[in-house]
Amino acid sequence: MTSKTATETAPLLPFLLAQWPEVKRTKVKQWLRFDAIKVNGRTITQHDHKLQPGDVVSIQPQKAPPATTPLPAGLSVVHEDDELLVIRKPVNLLTIATDTERDKTAFRIMTDYLRESTHGSHDRLWIVHRLDRETSGLLVLAKSEDAKVWLQENWHRMDKRYLAIVEGSMKAPSGKLVNHIDETQPHRVYALDHATATTREAVTHYRVLGTGYGRSLLEITLETGRRHQIRAQLAAAGCPIVGDDKYGAKSDPVKRIALHASDLKLLHPQDERELTFHSPLPQDLARLVPVTVG
Repeated sequence: MTSKTATETAPLLPFLLAQWPEVKRTKVKQWLRFDAIKVNGRTITQHDHKLQPGDVVSIQPQKAPPATTPLPAGLSVVHEDDELLVIRKPVNLLTIATDTERDKTAFRIMTDYLRESTHGSHDRLWIVHRLDRETSGLLVLAKSEDAKVWLQENWHRMDKRYLAIVEGSMKAPSGKLVNHIDETQPHRVYALDHATATTREAVTHYRVLGTGYGRSLLEITLETGRRHQIRAQLAAAGCPIVGDDKYGAKSDPVKRIALHASDLKLLHPQDERELTFHSPLPQDLARLVPVTVG
């Protein structure tokens, strides 16, 4: 146990951060949540508890959060702080609920995780963006509505990259796909070469990383964010994503769509510092093309 004595009136959290500067803010807040902090011998969990001169603040850092229920296979936390939760979503998991599936979603599972890991003191998440059920990779959730709104308003400033394995070969080793996406149908979108009253422009950049076995591995960077944009545009270019029979794929060797959200470069909603995250190509997809990608 370590103790410090307050010399002036101050809220508890700023006092803790000032007295133990080597400890990360998230760890200090964890101490508060899990009864590791006492003031004059009494357990305090409120971060804004007002200290008075002479108050003795004691910490028992060996107190750890209670064990949480393990996350489902393939789902893991990549980054967590006061505002953000970045996870790695496995294939065949919805981002949010639909009319036919309410519970088995990344949003529901991670909301339960948050409630359990914070002992019920933080029980709500907000969706920042979505990944299709058939797409694996990095997914961002917000811990406050302000963070969610800021991220969505600035989403065009974030760098989002995907890895896709497609059938056949692209016409050039790199390029830009520009189409007009019709999203009026609920289960499939259409990539047109001309604008209509019901379309929105979609722009996707690609780079070929490798070819073999009649397939190509592409790095995809999004300039716009339309529903099914990558899938529809690659199909329109004559190279549908492996396993994506909805958009014309003829092969499905690993029983999934070969699309993975691999990289995110985010600006933090609190101070706009740059955060970079990477999720390597899953092994079942990496075996489809003879090239090594980290």
